[in-house]
Amino acid sequence: MDGQFIESARLLLPLAVTLAAPLAIWLARRSPNLREAMSVIAGALTCLAVLWLAPAVLAGKIWTYTLFTLLPGVTVKFAADGLSMLFAIISSFLWVLTTSYNVGYMRKEKEHAQTRYYFCFAVAIFGAQGVAFSGNVFTLYLFYEIITLFTYPLVAHHQDADGYAGAKKYIVYLVGTSKLFLLPAMVLTYYLCGTLDFHLGDLAKGMFPPEADPTLVVITYVLFMAGLAKAAVMPLHNWLPSAMVAPTPVSALLHAVAVVKAGVFSISRVILSGFGVETMQQLGLGLPTAYFAAFTIVAASLIALTKDDIKARLAYSTVSQLSYIVIGVAMLTPLAVQGGLIHIVNHAFSKITLFFGAGAIYVACHTKQISKMGGLGRRMPWTFGAFGLATLSMIGVPPACGFVSKWYLINGAVDTGRLILLVALLASTVLNAGYFAPVVYKAFFGTAARGVELEKYSEAPMVMVVPLFVTAVISILIGIFPEAFMGFVHAFSKV
Repeated sequence: MDGQFIESARLLLPLAVTLAAPLAIWLARRSPNLREAMSVIAGALTCLAVLWLAPAVLAGKIWTYTLFTLLPGVTVKFAADGLSMLFAIISSFLWVLTTSYNVGYMRKEKEHAQTRYYFCFAVAIFGAQGVAFSGNVFTLYLFYEIITLFTYPLVAHHQDADGYAGAKKYIVYLVGTSKLFLLPAMVLTYYLCGTLDFHLGDLAKGMFPPEADPTLVVITYVLFMAGLAKAAVMPLHNWLPSAMVAPTPVSALLHAVAVVKAGVFSISRVILSGFGVETMQQLGLGLPTAYFAAFTIVAASLIALTKDDIKARLAYSTVSQLSYIVIGVAMLTPLAVQGGLIHIVNHAFSKITLFFGAGAIYVACHTKQISKMGGLGRRMPWTFGAFGLATLSMIGVPPACGFVSKWYLINGAVDTGRLILLVALLASTVLNAGYFAPVVYKAFFGTAARGVELEKYSEAPMVMVVPLFVTAVISILIGIFPEAFMGFVHAFSKV
């Protein structure tokens, strides 16, 4: 009994810390330094709690614990396997760095309602940890919704017309799709399977019994894909660019850590631990999903080329890059699946660097227009240097971590024998270079735009610059040493 208690405590500890963090932040609201210290401490403790599970997971163990039962087959259940660890580690570790960045941004910009901001930020990370450790569809649904509801105030933070409009679209898209599609998918899954528990430990066999009606299984799958709109697969992507009205650290949270990763993580979990590879292949569900993802990859990249606002360009880049994960999982070949899953980590470190860079540029220069960034790299070499390192990952240049993702994905596409998927991945590389390389080139080698006095500008506060440079360096290191996270992918995929 004591051993079981310790095991359950270890699994629940990351959730317990992130649940306590918002309360600690609220209690420290009269002391900004203490309030922000609570976020840093909670992030560090959460990351350590997650890493405490790691050795056993790498050795093949799957942690499980049922908190309570609502109905037969409907429980609040938590589990930790290799896939869980990918999302849990990045969301907790990047919370620490984002808090440091938040301090510089929020104080420099003299933003209002900072306690509410940090409180909602912490609850969103609690939701991310809950999604990561969900052992069944019902638990995943609960925490998926927590993320949506508590990031809404962050999107609407400025409380102006643009903020409310962007937040309205955000909440309508995400709550609307989860209620219209995800909730019915969960009901159908329970009807067909008699349980909502994911089938963990074997990617071949899913939850659905062989005698389940194939038509209903296909309908359930379509409902899941439509209901998990946080993955931003076209045409259910428009909420994401609209959410750019939020402060830049929120954009980093949305686009690199909690929200979009909850979407692609959930799709990966549903496909691999819900339906299973055999069911996906028998019903022909993988390739149509991969084609939707391939279209999103190329179309979003083309739109990104047209954007002069740096946050808008990064937003459409995120739409494109998220579908790398979806296409990898949907291709169902071992290499493609591994490439898709490792991109959860690789994209997180690279994209948060880019958003951190965009925020640092705004704080230092109060500009978002790429056309006005000529020569700024010479005034802000650390910021633009880190930005440049992160773009290498987005493009897929070795040794940046994005190269690892694309190597696996391209080889996985070759294994499928579908030329269109291979072409989409290769075309995206060219398009990524097309919309990222000019930003870095203009910053370091371009001339100042008319009316811009470069000598007035310098680096943003160090509490902002240090985190973005750290994430940039990590994006290179995990490209050189991919086994740091690939171990979790192998533990999950067993290939």
